[in-house]
Amino acid sequence: MIIPVSQELLDVVDEDDRIVGVKTRGEIHELGLMHRSVHILVFNNQGQLFIQKRSMSKDNQPGLCDSSAAGHVDSGEDYHSCAIRELGEELGVKVTTSPEKLFRLPASTITGMEHCIVYRFMHEGPFELQAEEIDEGAWISAEEMDRRVGEADPTLTLVLQFIWKKYRQDF
Repeated sequence: MIIPVSQELLDVVDEDDRIVGVKTRGEIHELGLMHRSVHILVFNNQGQLFIQKRSMSKDNQPGLCDSSAAGHVDSGEDYHSCAIRELGEELGVKVTTSPEKLFRLPASTITGMEHCIVYRFMHEGPFELQAEEIDEGAWISAEEMDRRVGEADPTLTLVLQFIWKKYRQDF
């Protein structure tokens, strides 16, 4: 049986990312509670970043460009396992090497009240995009991404802009 997205169970966490309860995704978003997510930046050997265009059927930021893959950490799941799962679900990637943990973002309005761990993963494609999540995707150079983020391109999610700024600052 497929569970509707709004009924998926997620861990509610505190400001220190400690689990304090379990609620449905719908309840968490409605109440603005802190929870967990991952974002994965997928690069190819030319240093290009794969970005996805969020499905127009998404309840949050439909049609905007986002990180290569991202998702909520399910209740009882750890961040690393979630990153591997999301690469498989959203991009159809069979992970044979571990994604590299880059940095942690604290829960904030920019992250959607999500404590987030950002990973880097190398892959050349092709990808099998999950239609329910992604309308399309494209490779983009770091320079083009710098330009778009620098111009606060409204077609990019705020969290992708935030992640990219931190990525470029740290790496």
